[in-house]
This record gives sequence, C-alpha cells and structure tokens, in this order.
Amino acid sequence: MAQTEETQAARIARILADRIISGELSPGTRLRQDHIAAEFGASHVPVREAFRQLDAQGLAENLPRRGFRVTDFDVAELREVAEMRSSLESLALRHAAPNMTRAILEEAEEVTRHCDSATSVRDWEAANRRFHQMILAPCRMPRLLRSIDDLQTASARFLFAAWRRDWEARTDHDHRAILDALRKGRTDLACSTLARHVGWIGKRKAARKNADPRETYELLG
Repeated sequence: MAQTEETQAARIARILADRIISGELSPGTRLRQDHIAAEFGASHVPVREAFRQLDAQGLAENLPRRGFRVTDFDVAELREVAEMRSSLESLALRHAAPNMTRAILEEAEEVTRHCDSATSVRDWEAANRRFHQMILAPCRMPRLLRSIDDLQTASARFLFAAWRRDWEARTDHDHRAILDALRKGRTDLACSTLARHVGWIGKRKAARKNADPRETYELLG
C-alpha cells in the first residue's frame, strides 16, 4: 500500500506555512527551532526539515548565524510569481486538456460556484486553489504541479496581505471562460485565458510600487 500519511516535518511545515500566509507570522519574524520543536513535541530533525520546505516555498530564509526567519516580499517578487504562474499553469493546462473529462469540468464548475459564494478570503482562496488544481492535475506531470503549488502558496500570501481586512466577493468570469473553452476543445483559448488571468497584474504593478495593494486580488485567480 502506498504511504499517504503526512510526515511530522510536512505537518509542521504546513501549519507554519498557514501562519505565514495568514499573517499570523509577519515578515521578519524569527523561527525559533527550540520553541517550535517544543510546541509540536518534535526533535530538531523534523523541524529543520520543515524549515527547509518553507525555504523552498519562499516563505522562510536562512540567514548566516541568525537562523531562519519569515521572508519579506515586494513588488518585484509579486511580478515574478505572476509571470511564473502564467507560464507554468498554461503549460500544464495544455498537457491536461487531452485528458480532461466531463466529470472534471463539472466538478470544477461547482468549485467555481463555491468561489463566488465565499464569505471570507480564506474560503475563497481554498476554493480558488482547488479550481486550479483540478484543471491542471490531468497533465500528469508531478514535478511541474509541485512547482505550481509552491507558486500558488506564494500567491496566497500576497492575497492575504492585501485582503485581510477588506474582503470583497466577486464572480470569477475567467474561470467560466476557461471551462467553456475546454468544453469546446479550444485549448489555445483556454491556455491564453488562464495565462492572462494569473499574470497580467504582475506586469501592471511592476511600474506602480505605490498602487493599491488590493489590486493583487486580480493576480491570484
């Protein structure tokens, strides 16, 4: 039987990532190995591995002689994440399209309705990420999907920082346009819509460092 149980290191990394993304652990906060090991009843080995996982996701960084801390983020990183997501998600969708089924499309439509009816940024982000995972998973390229997942984690952090206090629900027309194109076999249109959907705001904000941070909402679809 395949091993599906979450490792202790993965669990610690997941919980710490959630705290960083939600803003509970703010940029610059030092991640104290002893304190975290005590909290989770773990040795230092899984804690160090958890820190390495956070580092790989861009959520923490290891400073010489100072240990790990929560990373800062800026407009340049926002642009980089947007452009990488645009390229990699459209690549994954192009490979996923031939394996798309009616059941996947119907479930993705239902997830989009959950996005539209979300009452908090946390609920919306979970449903939104689920939508992207569903339409990309049929590409059957696990390494590519892991890279995309890390970028979506970074996107969630921008989203939470921008909308922690002023959440506004919206109807996501791009999600429906992507699904409509996939149903009609218009893969090029589906891929270009997805690329624009996750990538355009990164280019826009590159020259507008003082723009309203809530515009990052448009990046994170």
